[in-house]
Amino acid sequence: MKTIVRLHLLLCAVGLCVYMRGYMLQEPFLHQTTGDCESNSSAKDPWFNERFNKSVKLFMSPNDRLPERTFQWWRRMRGEKGNFSVYEEAVSEAFQVLPHSPNVLDPTPRSCRSCAVVGNSVSLRGSRYGPLINFQDLVFRINGGRIKGFEADVGNKTTHHIMFPESMQHLDNTTRLVMFPFKTADIRWIGKAITTGYYGTPRFRAKVRANKDLAMVVNPVFMQYVHEAWLEKKGRYPSTGFMTLVLALHLCDELHVFGFGADENGDWNHYWILHAWKFVKTGSHPGAFEYQTIEKLGEHRIIRFYRGWGPHALHLMNKESKV
Repeated sequence: MKTIVRLHLLLCAVGLCVYMRGYMLQEPFLHQTTGDCESNSSAKDPWFNERFNKSVKLFMSPNDRLPERTFQWWRRMRGEKGNFSVYEEAVSEAFQVLPHSPNVLDPTPRSCRSCAVVGNSVSLRGSRYGPLINFQDLVFRINGGRIKGFEADVGNKTTHHIMFPESMQHLDNTTRLVMFPFKTADIRWIGKAITTGYYGTPRFRAKVRANKDLAMVVNPVFMQYVHEAWLEKKGRYPSTGFMTLVLALHLCDELHVFGFGADENGDWNHYWILHAWKFVKTGSHPGAFEYQTIEKLGEHRIIRFYRGWGPHALHLMNKESKV
């Protein structure tokens, strides 16, 4: 009897994946380029083209020299006190450990690379998006996003984990560590934390397990580009989640976005711990404008945006529909 039940559940799961794949392809994505994807219609979207710069430098390398304008923007972001020489010294130290040319993507047998960006919003709770997330070629997770105990809602596949030192966690040997640097100490930290250990800042994890050959640092030029081109200079700087979404736009042909947005009270609760962030808004990030931009990307069919199906997401959707 148990065998029959297990077989039935397996067939249901397979059927769901097939159904969802069919659903996903009913409407072509505009941000698609080659092969298995539909023809690239994003080139015909003026709103998208005003913002998307395909030539922007995504990741740091030891030979890049940061433009003065970008360095001054980056310094103001978190009140950085070090001068440019201190910054360059930190970069030089980091690339004694990090690969000079980041290993960003594995080859894929499909000519269309599909991706999932998994945020941390409470809208994921009860969503049952796990199989759909796992189905994508690449899965980007952000900061402290939990998997254990939430596999049905968020999946268990991770190809890229986006972090900064304060949100760092241990990774397996096949997951890429993608760090957004917000200050010079972050750059100085990464090379030491994944090798000998970093003990310069108490709130940073001193040592982490990660594959140094799969570690990379996002270029401050890219961070400034997101703030200016996509967020129209609103807020002090973009959130890690929104920058991850734009990064995925540059790396992927087909993009599925999960777990973004506040709860029904406007609080930024996480799916794994409710009410911990009661009355906490988005601080230096222009959260409302970021969310509006994500919605617009969905409306233009550049991405597919999944709001969730749990009670928190449904409550929020009902609230929005009455506005």
